[in-house]
Amino acid sequence: MRAIDLSNITWRKSTYSNPDGGQCIEVSDDLPALVPVRDSKHPHGPALLFEASAWSAFVAAVQGGQLPGA
Repeated sequence: MRAIDLSNITWRKSTYSNPDGGQCIEVSDDLPALVPVRDSKHPHGPALLFEASAWSAFVAAVQGGQLPGA
C-alpha cells in the first residue's frame, strides 16, 4: 500500500460535531475516491481513510438514525 500525502488538503469540521468542542471530527473533500477523517482536537495526529462510497453509506445511516445511539 502506498502512502497518501495529506499535508496539503483542506479540512472541515463535521456539521455533526459537538458545538462545545468535544467529540469533533474533521473530514476532507479533496480526494475523489477517499475521505480522510481526523480528530479535530489532534490535527497533527493520524487520519483514517475511508473509501468515498463507504463514507457516504455511513453518513446516510447517521442521517437516517440507523445506528445504535444515533
